[in-house]
Amino acid sequence: MSAERVVILGGHGKIALLAAPQLTAAGYAVESVIRNPEQSGDVEAAGGTAVVLDIETATVDQLAEAFSGAQAVVFSAGAGGGTPERTRAVDFEAAVRSMDAAEQAGVKRFVIVSYSRASVDVGNLDSENSFYPYAQAKHDADEHLRGTGLDYTILGPGMLTLEPATGQIRLAASDGSLDGRDPDGEERNTSRGNVAAVITHVIAANAAVRQTVNFYDGDTAIADALA
Repeated sequence: MSAERVVILGGHGKIALLAAPQLTAAGYAVESVIRNPEQSGDVEAAGGTAVVLDIETATVDQLAEAFSGAQAVVFSAGAGGGTPERTRAVDFEAAVRSMDAAEQAGVKRFVIVSYSRASVDVGNLDSENSFYPYAQAKHDADEHLRGTGLDYTILGPGMLTLEPATGQIRLAASDGSLDGRDPDGEERNTSRGNVAAVITHVIAANAAVRQTVNFYDGDTAIADALA
């Protein structure tokens, strides 16, 4: 019997390259969707199979074909600080097409990487702020996902770091706060390795279905925090 497939969009991103080996170790076959075929070697070194498809231009039908038969889709793509137009095109429009494609393909499980303040920043930031297009795109994508029939999990990490995964996190409130206050300094940090570990856990354990999980690095084992 072949392993269940997980398709990761944004397959060459730092989180995706950390998630691929963890998902593989959990028994999944990982297909990592990338735009640039020159990135195939990095994806394969991480344990994934490279699928070359530009999600910025791919249609719902093309995405649905890529998702067909998969156990789960992970949206970990992003424009990476490009123009506001490209941020909207990738972080919102491509995300929505991916959700539509998952529904079309009959793939119920959908995990998206957002950020801890996505639900509130769009209402607090000046629209001229350079971060605003990203905040709005992530907020709108998350809201669209909540309105679908998918078994979604929205992950909201804090300030992403390259520190090693600890496998331990601290859950935050829906607005990213801790104990009613905004975290500061290292309290806001979330290692990308821990994000990858949370992705793997929520898929493997079918945990946090139709939930938003905001979290930082902490001292509670992921399996306990998201039991």
